[in-house]
Amino acid sequence: MTRSGTTNPLPLPPVAPEVFASAVESLTTRLRGRLDAAVEALTAAPVTAEDGTFAVRCGEDALVTLTPDPSGTVTDTEQAHCTCLLAPRCLHRAAVLGACPIAVTEPARPVVIAPSVLSGPGAAAELTGAVPPTEPDCSAGPDRIAIADRSAEPNQLAGPGPEPARAPADAPTGPTAAQIRAASGLWTAAAAVLSAGTAGTGAVLEAELLRAAHTARLTGLHRAEAAALSVVRCLRTTRDPYSPGRLTELVTALRELLLVAHLLKAGNPEPALIGAVRRNHRPNGSLRLYGVCREPVIGTDDLGGVVTHLIDDDGRWYTLRDVQPGGPARARRAGTALVAIRSFLSDHFRVSRGGLIISGATVSPEGRLLAERGVRATFAAGRPWSEAAPATVFARPLAESTAVRFPASLVGDLGGAGDHEGTGDPEGVGYARPLIGCDVEIAATDGEDLLVRELPCGGDAFADGRPNPGAPFRLAPAHSHPALAHSANFRRLGARPGLRIRVLGRLDPDRVTTLRALAVGPVPGTEATLRLPDDWRGRADLGYDVLLSDHFPPDIPSPSPPSPSTSPGFSSWAAPSADSPLWRVRRLVELAVTGGRRIAAESTRGNDHEGHAAVLRRSGLVTGSDLITALGAVAGRRSLDAFGRHSGADPDQYATRWLATAVYLAAAEANLRHGTWPGHEHADTDTDTDTSVDTDDSRSIDS
Repeated sequence: MTRSGTTNPLPLPPVAPEVFASAVESLTTRLRGRLDAAVEALTAAPVTAEDGTFAVRCGEDALVTLTPDPSGTVTDTEQAHCTCLLAPRCLHRAAVLGACPIAVTEPARPVVIAPSVLSGPGAAAELTGAVPPTEPDCSAGPDRIAIADRSAEPNQLAGPGPEPARAPADAPTGPTAAQIRAASGLWTAAAAVLSAGTAGTGAVLEAELLRAAHTARLTGLHRAEAAALSVVRCLRTTRDPYSPGRLTELVTALRELLLVAHLLKAGNPEPALIGAVRRNHRPNGSLRLYGVCREPVIGTDDLGGVVTHLIDDDGRWYTLRDVQPGGPARARRAGTALVAIRSFLSDHFRVSRGGLIISGATVSPEGRLLAERGVRATFAAGRPWSEAAPATVFARPLAESTAVRFPASLVGDLGGAGDHEGTGDPEGVGYARPLIGCDVEIAATDGEDLLVRELPCGGDAFADGRPNPGAPFRLAPAHSHPALAHSANFRRLGARPGLRIRVLGRLDPDRVTTLRALAVGPVPGTEATLRLPDDWRGRADLGYDVLLSDHFPPDIPSPSPPSPSTSPGFSSWAAPSADSPLWRVRRLVELAVTGGRRIAAESTRGNDHEGHAAVLRRSGLVTGSDLITALGAVAGRRSLDAFGRHSGADPDQYATRWLATAVYLAAAEANLRHGTWPGHEHADTDTDTDTSVDTDDSRSIDS
């Protein structure tokens, strides 16, 4: 018997969404009111597991038993039983199912919305006005949000690929009547969750959203179903006092769900709104992979481990993932832990410096190598960074990589879109997100971060002497936990200004001009660079390998002075995105999600809200000012019936207004990240950024 304390989740099996929804629907109104308290009381309930059956004692006369199927998931209502007299329409059974995690279903592939989606004839007129262009970059036009249209090229998939089929030109397009009804149900359930907020969304509203998600799944709305399940998971995590908050993830998931549901129920014919089921695939022939680096992983729910990144000859990325419960201590040990692919056995250090030859490989949609039946792996020689697909990793200027990572009109959570520009597969279905590589010169330190300047690309960069570095940006450690070596390595690197290093990492989506460094190596063609041991194969994993004094050159020239043609200095670069006035818009958007409609209305009463709107207008963010003003007005608006009594608020109008503000915020922040990276600061100097002419269209939502 294992007893769950208040700090640990119940060791219960996952439950299919429709099973929990059916259990809640069978309850009476009185029992539904007691459901949230019953779920909370189960945090200290004893749980026993025997022969694959889980038993939860809910009282002297109530014992709930769960019998999962061979996959370990409760997929049918008959697999949950209770011994009380009211079963199966009892509170105990519904509470236990509500305490179980939601089963993971096949999610929809991340897709992008075509430029005509929000402005075409199939879109609702009210949402077309609800999504004005963003002030930082108005290249999308005055009445639409443009998103890069990317199509995937499968890597010679042996089976059916995950790319959705394109209908012939003469075939009927648009969602079916059943899909429109399912999208309307999702919209209604999501609007109710938004109005209640995380504090007021209990098990009953979750069950309604799960039922709507199951209906969407039956009608083939894969993307909408995945967004609804993501909202439920984020709701449970956000309310858990023992788990770190995921408010940003919840806002993103709720925005995605409302946007997709709104366009679908309006009959929009864009196929990207439907989504597709993601499947594992088997590339034809053998995979010849080369190790690149190791990345420590410290996740929620006390997870820890390592991810080893690999690349093939065509520049496509793959990962070997080893993440299990254990926290930071396991993340530290996993760097040299054994890795097994069927009969193949090695360790992550050796694989990251060497390579693999895999026959019969099975790859997940995220590019993770799976140890399925029939897979055979053999260790092979690796390559230094200068030879491992240099054209797709280090030979591209940083400005070009950031232009694809942060497109100027990105809206919504598009997952990996744009992260596979170097492979020829813009969306990169079936491959991991590629890391960004560049050569930099260390200039100074700022706390734990390094202020660096990018060096010119190409093997002859140092042929004419000392090159002139470009504009500055930040290098930040991927993790700051003391159990890992990131902070110590950054201190040693920061103590040597003028040092030139080759960096591999990923862009930080929450901080402008910031690159999270995972590994470093020497820059070819210069003496002022690292001198690493031969067995490290020319790179050091910052989370595991400790840089010592003999790894640095004895004489390092002083950093190059800033060029007048580049940015004016570090003071105007690499500032956190919180310095932007957009935090006032984000504050209201997040407050509406956490506190619900009532708290959003209360926060907009007073001089503070008027002051925020005035600051946004003075900063040129006229549309943002109008949107938060309209959202506050709609949040506090209540209609009256024929007798003058309050008849309640309209959740649809409030949800539509919140969606307009959230989409605007996402697009504005994407433009900010895009425009503040070196190389983009003057890209749109001739673009008219006055969007005040579009506020009349935005106000049309209220009508």
